[in-house]
Amino acid sequence: MATTPHPPPGARPAAGPLPGTATDDDWWRDAVVYQVYPRSFADADGDGMGDLPGVRARLGYLGELGVDALWLSPFYTSPQADAGYDVADYRDVDPMFGTLADFDALVAEAHALGIRVIVDLVPNHSSDRHPWFQEALRGERRDRYIFRDAPNDWESVFGGPAWTRTPDGQWYLHLFAPEQPDLNWENPEVRAEFRDILRFWLDRGVDGFRVDVAHGMIKDAGLPDVGPKEGRQVELLGDERVPYFDQDGVHDIYREWRPILDSYPGGRMAVAEAWVASPERLARYVQPDELHQAFSFDFMMADYHAKSFRTVIEKSLAEAELVGAPTTWVLSNHDKPRHVTRHGGLARARAATLLMLALPGSAYLYNGEELGLPEVLDLPDELRQDPAFKRSGESRDGCRVPLPWTTGPGCGWSEPWLPIPEDWRELSAEAQQDDPGSTLNLYRAALRLRREHPALGGGTLRWLEVPAPELREDVLALERSPGLAVVLNTGEEPVSLAELGLSGEVLLSSGPQPDPGAVAPDTTIWLQLGPETA
Repeated sequence: MATTPHPPPGARPAAGPLPGTATDDDWWRDAVVYQVYPRSFADADGDGMGDLPGVRARLGYLGELGVDALWLSPFYTSPQADAGYDVADYRDVDPMFGTLADFDALVAEAHALGIRVIVDLVPNHSSDRHPWFQEALRGERRDRYIFRDAPNDWESVFGGPAWTRTPDGQWYLHLFAPEQPDLNWENPEVRAEFRDILRFWLDRGVDGFRVDVAHGMIKDAGLPDVGPKEGRQVELLGDERVPYFDQDGVHDIYREWRPILDSYPGGRMAVAEAWVASPERLARYVQPDELHQAFSFDFMMADYHAKSFRTVIEKSLAEAELVGAPTTWVLSNHDKPRHVTRHGGLARARAATLLMLALPGSAYLYNGEELGLPEVLDLPDELRQDPAFKRSGESRDGCRVPLPWTTGPGCGWSEPWLPIPEDWRELSAEAQQDDPGSTLNLYRAALRLRREHPALGGGTLRWLEVPAPELREDVLALERSPGLAVVLNTGEEPVSLAELGLSGEVLLSSGPQPDPGAVAPDTTIWLQLGPETA
């Protein structure tokens, strides 16, 4: 495997101009963003729960990794019914994570290292402990939420009915947990509140927002029944639309937000978490007057197979091009099983990662994937905290286990909030730091090469012909810039570069290459083409 020694801690090229320093407002178009799940990332005070000072203490690690930005999952004041996605105060830090002063210090230090900061925004619903909802329970100002005298047939994403009855007999809507009542975005006061929340965090220096449930907020007028369906009513990624997701009115909200983002210097941005029925529907969220990015979940959900990857890549690029937006790729996050497990092993996960990092657009990494962490499948039921587990039996806790930092007991944690598997000591950052073949150093090398070859994140993609028909099902070959090719082999046998009509120097390989003239099974290579094929 071709490798390059990683830089010393904290050493990295600049991430590009930061707010107020230059005119690079398009930094996000090809950025590599690292998602930090705060409770599972790093613990500074030893209470077993990750926190903002813990994140700050590991900024050098992220600088060494080479990311352009970090995205913080919710750290706001919350009773934690859904790991912070039930927000009681959108303008403060929950004491379990620290203080606003800790947040400000984190942003300042991240910017000093050339790392931008994106925060989660949760606009579809609040916590039931939010002062507004507490007023509503007292019979005051219920128009800021969705109440009615009788429920319809809508179901919660987490399982069970989407309605809960209040003591006075009315019902309120919650598309997620009962502790997460849906806000009524037909109410101008709700819209004004979130415009002010945007400004609050922008004034504190954040560089962007990840918009949770960006396809929610607006419900079909009259709240019509969905009607009979086989199986679960709610399928977040499917061909059928439901009357509470992806309604046209959500786009009016984002047209209100875009001028606010544009009024701040330095390319402030927003990325949509939008589970919609088609790439065409997704492209609407990234029109020039709306949001900047939308995750390509089709890529995350693609089968580990060359043909599946190509189909998704072609569709996503074509639809994004219609509105002039970059595609935003992701393989793992806090809601889905880690791709090491989903794709059937570490070799396949590494191959998929090198493919993703070579595609035009932005890429989002989930904390711990750079260590090659698998999904934890054997957590005791009594330790699971995902509210979906209690209602549907499905759990996202397996991808939220705290990161292993050291080879010692607890992997650098004292009594972590979820148990860390004993064999993760071998996957810890400490264990991988000086191993040139480790997954951690593969990610470091890939991000370094991506900076050295800007066309890997920008530019255009050209598919290269795979001459042998029997290889077309298993091999992807593409050119990312003149002289730079990417080849993925999802088959069971090595594929000769000569068979593909290619030759040159392997800049990086996702796995061992026993034959330097071939691509091993479950492997992606980045290839500097020789003069005869360039």
